[in-house]
Amino acid sequence: MNRISWVVSGVVTLLLLSAYGVKGYFLSETRGSRSVIQSPIKDRNPAKVNQHTIDSAVSILKSGDILLRTGLGADSYMLAKMNQKDKTYSHCGIVLIENGYPFVYHAIGGEDNPDQRLRRDSASVFLSPLHNEGFGIVAFEFNNDEVHNLGEVVKEFYKARPKFDMNFDLKTDDALYCSEFVYKALNRAVGDTAYIKTTRALGKTFVGIDDLFTNEHAHMVWRLKFM
Repeated sequence: MNRISWVVSGVVTLLLLSAYGVKGYFLSETRGSRSVIQSPIKDRNPAKVNQHTIDSAVSILKSGDILLRTGLGADSYMLAKMNQKDKTYSHCGIVLIENGYPFVYHAIGGEDNPDQRLRRDSASVFLSPLHNEGFGIVAFEFNNDEVHNLGEVVKEFYKARPKFDMNFDLKTDDALYCSEFVYKALNRAVGDTAYIKTTRALGKTFVGIDDLFTNEHAHMVWRLKFM
């Protein structure tokens, strides 16, 4: 899909939201080959507008995109506070297009995932506003080989089904926290251990969710907060 198509997609979304009496704004700018859409939404009918927004977001996803979201619970609040540069997001996952539809692979714990193992969910489920305040879409300028490599790495991790890493330990792969999974998958796919860098804080080295999008390789395609 070319740049004009991304702009058209954003306009269509705006028209859909306007049709339901939404008062808000879209701020669109070009980053790489796609547009950035920032869309605080007010006075909306959640059941209708949120679904249209999610459908529009799902329609622009590509393999290799990173989906971010802001959870509602206390655990999500704590995870977001681990970020050192941008404390907006509390969870993340990797998008792969399979049979024409985007699925999200993500490492998650808590009561929403009783077995604590790496999950594969549809993008619409991952983005649902039921337990989330908003989401972001992050894109990288991967070439075709890197996208293919990423798919292979993600599926290798998924086959192993590691549990969620409650110790936030980067040294092992048998348990992974959400940003650790994304960090390791991206670095392996491009063959560069420093492609996504780690953070050092409070005597501990870890990967913050913000490390995934506040770097030279990433650009934010869409930021949205449900209001």
